[in-house]
Amino acid sequence: MKMRTDAAGALFALGLLLAAPAQALERVPVLSLDVAQKIADAVKAKAVEKGWKMNVSIVDGGANTLLFERMDGAALGSIQHAQLKAEQSARMGAATRQFGELAFGKDAKGGPLPGVAHLPGFVTFPGGLPIKVGDVTIGAVGVSGSMPDNDEVCAQAGLDAVRELLK
Repeated sequence: MKMRTDAAGALFALGLLLAAPAQALERVPVLSLDVAQKIADAVKAKAVEKGWKMNVSIVDGGANTLLFERMDGAALGSIQHAQLKAEQSARMGAATRQFGELAFGKDAKGGPLPGVAHLPGFVTFPGGLPIKVGDVTIGAVGVSGSMPDNDEVCAQAGLDAVRELLK
């Protein structure tokens, strides 16, 4: 009988040890398809206003595609650019513009990390922006189809449209 009591006590102690880390887990916000659609709709509205035709990629916090939309007439070659911008921005938690500045400098005379421009699939031009709640990156939007600065204008319009939902 003593052996059963000792085994039960050991199992109980083990359960407490295993349960303690589970209680310490934090909950993080998750990007929903509904919010992603609102971002995409605002991106497209800005593009229509400006006369641009865009590809829009929205990924979750793990850089997995949540939504992709191609406006009528948007360049087929820009599809992958939009996807890469979104994926990189989500993985790095920063705007793709920042990596261009690291590679080439703000004045295009050379940045502190020129090799970053040669990493496979790494994007060094504007159009990818992280989607954040506080300091937590929950996804990203990548836009491509016009000049990179125009792509970023549309991506920012998407984030501006859901700013209140990301608090």
